[in-house]
Amino acid sequence: MRTAAAIIGLLVLLFSPPATARTGPFAGWTALVVAGDYQAHEGGDTEAFDNARRDVARTLVDLGFDKSAIRQFSVRPQRYPIETPGRADAKTLREAMLAGAQAAKAGCLFYISTHGSPEGVILGKAMLRPHRLAAMLDEACPNRPSVVVISACFSGVFIAPLQKNNRLILTAARPDRASFGCGESDKYPYFDDCFLSSAPQAKDFAALGAGVQACVARKEKETGAEPASEPQVWVGAALRPMLPLYAFPRNKTQAP
Repeated sequence: MRTAAAIIGLLVLLFSPPATARTGPFAGWTALVVAGDYQAHEGGDTEAFDNARRDVARTLVDLGFDKSAIRQFSVRPQRYPIETPGRADAKTLREAMLAGAQAAKAGCLFYISTHGSPEGVILGKAMLRPHRLAAMLDEACPNRPSVVVISACFSGVFIAPLQKNNRLILTAARPDRASFGCGESDKYPYFDDCFLSSAPQAKDFAALGAGVQACVARKEKETGAEPASEPQVWVGAALRPMLPLYAFPRNKTQAP
């Protein structure tokens, strides 16, 4: 009887689906979602970046991420006691990325919504440059699949420094173009708005990137925003054939 029970137990272990399959495609992933600024292009304050931070974090849960593995960061964390984001600065983000990747070893996601320039993106009173972000990601998340989303003007400058075979990169604009929707009255930047509205229909991050591109082009045409920002999508060669493993759940809720 003991032998039979042992054999049955072994068969259960061999043929049961792995834990990650039962709990979602992004079980074991860590995610950082960052609002890097709060000033509108007119010079006043805007909630657009922090609105994006909050609602992107919620949408990631719908896409299969573990809520407890998602960390939010803001340059004005004291304004948001409900979400309790951490303070957005390079040192804090590096430490959070390292800690998150140590606890969740399957994959990494980094999302930032902010202003940008050809030199990098605004992170509080500092500039987060492409090679600095690349070093942070390479240190915390080597040899594991990663998704990086940069919502900012000129954010295409991040693609070349961030490229790795196991990485997917989405940017709000090509390297020489601005993006739109960072005014005092905007709820979200155009790119973040399109990320949120396209997520429920997308099958994976590559399809989501294509959906965001089409959505942004449509919004820019409707509002007369020009020249077109042309969001970029880049998928590493090793990650591309693995995308079916990271398909979004079909029971997603409506985007915010």
